[in-house]
Amino acid sequence: MDSTVRGTIEMTAAMTIIGTIGWFVVMSGQPVMDVVFWRCAFGAVALLITCAALGLLRGRLTLRILAIAALGGAAIVINWLLLFSAFSRASISIATAVYNTQPFMLVGFGALLFGERLTLTKLTWLGIAFAGMLLIVQTGPDAGSGIVGTDYVTGIVMALGAAFFWAVAAIVAKKTPPHLIALIQVCVGVVMLTPFANLSHLPADSWSWAMLVTLGVVHTGLVYILMYGAIQKLPTHLQGSLSFIYPVVAILVDVIAFGHRLHPAQLVGAAAILIAAAGMNLGWTLWKAKPPVESPQAVK
Repeated sequence: MDSTVRGTIEMTAAMTIIGTIGWFVVMSGQPVMDVVFWRCAFGAVALLITCAALGLLRGRLTLRILAIAALGGAAIVINWLLLFSAFSRASISIATAVYNTQPFMLVGFGALLFGERLTLTKLTWLGIAFAGMLLIVQTGPDAGSGIVGTDYVTGIVMALGAAFFWAVAAIVAKKTPPHLIALIQVCVGVVMLTPFANLSHLPADSWSWAMLVTLGVVHTGLVYILMYGAIQKLPTHLQGSLSFIYPVVAILVDVIAFGHRLHPAQLVGAAAILIAAAGMNLGWTLWKAKPPVESPQAVK
């Protein structure tokens, strides 16, 4: 299978799974700090087993990999803390839509750091997706949701901050082994959050534990194996386009699970994001290229 096709499948699966994360975070009923801690802890177990099974723990942990992965791990943990905190302030739908300004940051990093070429077509598709996100955000959450004023603005800012740190982590992961970097990152998360997690009062019910284990094993272990594998196979602009699958899934989950009604403008915005993602992924063009003009000497 072609590496680009495989990377596309991996990124699509990862973004679809991660689109359900808001439901698991809310339904766990735990403080955000604890949710992120247990996500890292269970994710570390899942990734350690995977790395051991693949033989990645023998002779691969250089000081350079450890340092780069630790930097990415700090960025990932901050990203999770900000995003999960934004859910309760701006709703899952709105926070997720704003969070997905990350592809624009990623494309900018790609052009700035790796000299990746920005064509007019790529910029146009990204512009259409950005316009879709503006439509989603500008209406705000449902009037009956109880989210108003400074909480809403704080949630938007938190989601933007989360997007920035996700892009930083993605760039850091560009040139390092995906399974190992994911393992090191969640281990860094455990170390970072142990002093702040409420370990003296653990969840008392099996439901909360089931949510936390799923967040660690599926939304972290499986998703980050898929995502970091895809990052190494795909150009930055294609990573950005496929990541738009995530907000659409998250919005649908928010509507179905929590009954948060989307306004018509937000539905149009979601459609614009999907069309832009498909356009960039499939190489659609918005205009026909002009045929080359033959020189007089070439005409016989």
